[in-house]
Amino acid sequence: MNRAVNPSSIAPPAANYAHAVVTEGASKWLHTSGVVPVQPDGTVPDDIAEQAEVVWQNIGAMLDQAGMRPADIVSVTTYAVVGEPLAEVMAARDRFLGGHRAASTLVTVPALAQPAWRMEIAVVAAA
Repeated sequence: MNRAVNPSSIAPPAANYAHAVVTEGASKWLHTSGVVPVQPDGTVPDDIAEQAEVVWQNIGAMLDQAGMRPADIVSVTTYAVVGEPLAEVMAARDRFLGGHRAASTLVTVPALAQPAWRMEIAVVAAA
């Protein structure tokens, strides 16, 4: 149903993602808002690597409640505050997706809505 599109006529993706994903015959779609690094108790970790883990745990909970799984994710948009170590953010994405490649965009921004948030992620999933 979801198939990566990586034409051989263009340069390969710069990391572990697909240039595009085509979805055919989906009967269910999930669009998240920007998912932020707030834990169930309302706290926010200081470290961006920990924030990334919390964000992906939150996304996992949304997928689970929707009856979906990480392999259903077709698009990821990540916002990280300028100066944060992006490799840790990308590594958390790769661990969560477990080898699945979605279309992915990473944008650095000067700040997010709350000063404690160093990153947030929005995803689209189709099943």
